[in-house]
Amino acid sequence: MTAVVWTAVGSLAAWLWLLLGQGFFWRTDLRLPPRREPDDWPSVCVVVPARDEAGVLPASLPTLLAQDYPGRAEVFLVDDGSSDGTGELAGELARAHGGLPLTVDSPGEPPTGWTGKLWAVRHGIALARTREPVYLLLTDADIAHAPDSLRTLVAAAHTGGFDLVSQMARLRVESMWERLVVPAFVYFFAQLYPFRWIAVKGARTAAAAGGCVLLRADAAERARIPDAIRHAVIDDVALARAVKGVGGHIWLGLAERVDSVRPYPRLHDLWRMVSRSAYAQLRHNPLLLLGTVLGLAVVYLVPPLALLTGLVVGSTGVAAAGGFAWLLMTATYLPMLRYYRQRWWLAPLLPVTAFLYLLMTVDSAVQHYRGRGAAWKGRTYARPDTALDER
Repeated sequence: MTAVVWTAVGSLAAWLWLLLGQGFFWRTDLRLPPRREPDDWPSVCVVVPARDEAGVLPASLPTLLAQDYPGRAEVFLVDDGSSDGTGELAGELARAHGGLPLTVDSPGEPPTGWTGKLWAVRHGIALARTREPVYLLLTDADIAHAPDSLRTLVAAAHTGGFDLVSQMARLRVESMWERLVVPAFVYFFAQLYPFRWIAVKGARTAAAAGGCVLLRADAAERARIPDAIRHAVIDDVALARAVKGVGGHIWLGLAERVDSVRPYPRLHDLWRMVSRSAYAQLRHNPLLLLGTVLGLAVVYLVPPLALLTGLVVGSTGVAAAGGFAWLLMTATYLPMLRYYRQRWWLAPLLPVTAFLYLLMTVDSAVQHYRGRGAAWKGRTYARPDTALDER
């Protein structure tokens, strides 16, 4: 019984520390920093890597072409070996909708040592540099932007002195499994990389959200983007680390009007999204895997189990520690559920979601040791790099 008591108390202590000592990760009020519109709007090139994205492109690409931007802007869509007519569809959409100029090109198959997405990004940046832009907007093919998205990003970066400004796009939450898993995905991300710490110059914490990254072109050159991170499957965090590593000032927050239109209707779809790169996040280290599994168990699974055990055996202390820890967990999850416009009763179910993530992480390691590596859009990367995802 002593072990049960100490485990319950340890879980409660962990939640008290997470509540107060982890950069207030649970708060969702961090939006684009205060900004004023520049007198002279800098030029921007938008780079969109796309592989087999015909299903989502009609909902995303027209929103990029329709950007209300006062300066010079151009879109480069890089068709990364698609088999579904992505490139052709992009051209048709541009002709039908008009707006910003669009260039569609393809880099061919990536050489050894490059992930396909970053090889496509490299090709897009090379095309963009012929226009000598001040900023590069790196955005995924499934991201829909409000008409003023580019304008507000540039204003925030240009007047705020940031080398990189990134927004975590609001992911789709329509199916039952999306409601259960997706808000927790962003919640766990913020717990690993507290947004308030990311913006602190000199702090070690660095991260970005790959779906929406505005990057100064000269900062990209200093950080050798994307060559310096060419192995990265989890490319957004790797990119932010590279920029911050050369003294860049970066910022990451939640988006209001930047949305992912990619559906994940089944648990299988979400499972693949997480498991294909989860073990890469742990640097393929079995000890880190063991620590992560134990950590998830103690922090997320112990509280409800301790509450139940305490009630069954009549231990008030165990029940109180478990119940209070579960209450703190629930309270810190509520802001994320509100951000995603979801019902409050999903908050007490966070232990169930955390258990699913634990299983996804273990499965990611199993797939790695079976030689399957990180797979995406028909490609398998046997030894992915460590940096969160290539959606």
